Amino acid sequence: MEARSILAKLRHDQRLSVDELTWIAGALADQTLSAAQAGAFAMGICRNGLDEAGRVALTKAMCASGHVLVWDLDKPVLDKHSTGGVGDCVSLVLAPALAACGAYVPMISGRGLGHTGGTLDKLEAIPGVGVMLDEARLREVVGQVGCAIVGATGDIAPADKRLYAVRDVTATVDSLDLITASILSKKLAAGLEGLVLDVKVGSGAFMKDIGAARDLARALVDTANAAGCPTRAIISDMSQPLVPSLGNALEVAEVMRVLNGEVQGPIVELCCALGGVLLADAGLARDADAGGVLIAGAITEGRAAERFGAMIAALGGPVHFVEQWRRFLPEATVMREVTAREAGIVQAIDGEALGLAVVALGGGRTIESDVIDPAVGLSGVVRLGAKVEKGQPLAVVHAARPAQAGKAAAAVRAAITLGGAAVMPELIVEYIG
Repeated sequence: MEARSILAKLRHDQRLSVDELTWIAGALADQTLSAAQAGAFAMGICRNGLDEAGRVALTKAMCASGHVLVWDLDKPVLDKHSTGGVGDCVSLVLAPALAACGAYVPMISGRGLGHTGGTLDKLEAIPGVGVMLDEARLREVVGQVGCAIVGATGDIAPADKRLYAVRDVTATVDSLDLITASILSKKLAAGLEGLVLDVKVGSGAFMKDIGAARDLARALVDTANAAGCPTRAIISDMSQPLVPSLGNALEVAEVMRVLNGEVQGPIVELCCALGGVLLADAGLARDADAGGVLIAGAITEGRAAERFGAMIAALGGPVHFVEQWRRFLPEATVMREVTAREAGIVQAIDGEALGLAVVALGGGRTIESDVIDPAVGLSGVVRLGAKVEKGQPLAVVHAARPAQAGKAAAAVRAAITLGGAAVMPELIVEYIG
């Protein structure tokens, strides 16, 4: 086989065979496929799509392109993954909460894609933290702490590593097939015994409508189960940021407020729903509701914070980060309030526009080689349904330079719609599987 003939089939809207998809995964991993060809492949899949058999074949081939972990532990090996949203820092709360409830969580995560933040980028906002662990160290941290949030090494799904970076800069992020294969190839390679997927829907998600979100959730669940990993999904609302901050260090600050019992809010509700499903399916809770109670207890009693602190220290971060997090997180040099120019009720929030404003500030990437500024972003973003008076803050911009702050302020005003009333969506939309 060779790349040009396979790409020609894609260009002519022809289905690729299992063998061709397997060859592509191998060629991505061993660099046989050039960057231009990888981009063309991603664009072709984005345009034409795959059938169910093709989706499973690509996922399994990308997983098998590298090393697959096998665990021998006394408790279930579990994980969660989100399809991406804004202000979504659930992983940083849920992984240590699951560990505190008796699970092992080797969470292989990714970096920012498009307008959404990346879990690894958020962790790296903490000084000293290194997320690239070799297998021996990953096993050591998971065994000792119970959880480790890390990046995929070159040995884990190397085909996805190349394709993931290409998708971010070729406008092919929002492909059901590529999202499915990317997420699951890494998760299957982690040797999981259970997985729950948080599929976002709304203005801040890749999937803007419930039909597309259902399709993605079903594709993920069916593909994962066909590949041998027990999986369920929750569709959750992303019509506004999950927490009121966007940006790497700012979202870590929100996580610390949650873990230290200073705030509750939607992030805790979602952690309890996702964690409850995992604990119930793994036999660590009577049912999903009981599992949710266990997760809530781990957070409110400080046991999740203890695990988080131990994980940060094991990853090279400050030993006393949980207790002294404010002194360690970087801060932007420019802070500017964005005030409302009229009174009204927050009727709609364009989450994608807010995410792109953070990227423009330097909090995300526009090309693969971009270096992220962990301090920039938005904080204090108003919530749907909030009554706002003229001159009242809609958000606070954290920027490196005044000119950037001005552009971000304009983007924030354009992204927030004020009106006479607002429809308040439910956070948990639907369970799949």
